[in-house]
Amino acid sequence: MLKFALASAVALALVSGKANAEASTVRLSHGYGMLYLPLMVIRDQQLIEKNAKKLGLGDVKTTWATLDGGNVINDAMLSGNLDIAGTGAPGFITLWSKANGIPRSEVIGLGALSTAALWLNTNNPNVKSLKDFTPKDKIAIPGIKTSLSAVVLQMAVAKTFGVANYTKLDPLTVSLGHPEAVGALLSHKTEITAHFTSPPFSYQEAKDPKITRVISSSETLGNITLDVVFALKQFTAQNPKLTQAFIAAQEEANAYIAKDRKGAAETFLRVSKLKLTQGEVEKMLADPDTQFSSTPVGIMQFVEFMSLANTIKTRPKTWSELFVDSVKARKGS
Repeated sequence: MLKFALASAVALALVSGKANAEASTVRLSHGYGMLYLPLMVIRDQQLIEKNAKKLGLGDVKTTWATLDGGNVINDAMLSGNLDIAGTGAPGFITLWSKANGIPRSEVIGLGALSTAALWLNTNNPNVKSLKDFTPKDKIAIPGIKTSLSAVVLQMAVAKTFGVANYTKLDPLTVSLGHPEAVGALLSHKTEITAHFTSPPFSYQEAKDPKITRVISSSETLGNITLDVVFALKQFTAQNPKLTQAFIAAQEEANAYIAKDRKGAAETFLRVSKLKLTQGEVEKMLADPDTQFSSTPVGIMQFVEFMSLANTIKTRPKTWSELFVDSVKARKGS
């Protein structure tokens, strides 16, 4: 009887241990540009694997996808194909609002990711300001309505034409990935006459003397968090140590970028596979508008605008509602 009880206890412990085990593989995504550099460093240096081992999780594997555009990333997350993703703050806020109160779909921010100046570049010599665009112009952005570029453009339009007219330039926008949009704008042979983009694409376009800058997001909104990292809330609940490992990995990546600009530039070139020089990337990293921090800054600017524009129904009362507990203690906004 005693032997049976002991055997049952061991079996129960084994089953319980298996049930409580965290995921052995983490599926992540990042986009193409400089805003995703911390994730590229995490990927390149296998920092999640490293920190997972420190936390006693053993050999954890990671798989990475390159995705851009809020709609695409949100769909991948909700369909169960991603565990952690980097995305524009507006896309994350949109999904947070839609999924709020739906346990299987609720999302939570793991932290801020980055900020930089988005530039609206044009090859149309007649366009000097937002007021100069005509129906003949087409503005390339990575995703209609919910992408970072789309919402920041709407916010800039609202400041120029009034909040009631925030969609004034929406009919001119075309969904196109940043790398493709660069080629289209620089060719001067397509319908694309403008592109609202981040480094390094903005810098690539600015090298052409026929390209001019219409606006810079940092001049319009200030240096606020543009990209964040998020996950399904269910994933963080079931994988607390893996979540902790990711957060530690991101802090390590941010410290590396701040300490070693040359190494960070090499990492960006290696992972992104973009045709840039080492010097060009280091120059972009030296831009004071380009910053990497996991502490959210100015997130509520997006919330206020999106609520006013009625593009989100449920809104957080404070920025901290959007993020995991470990981030809430920070001096964010």
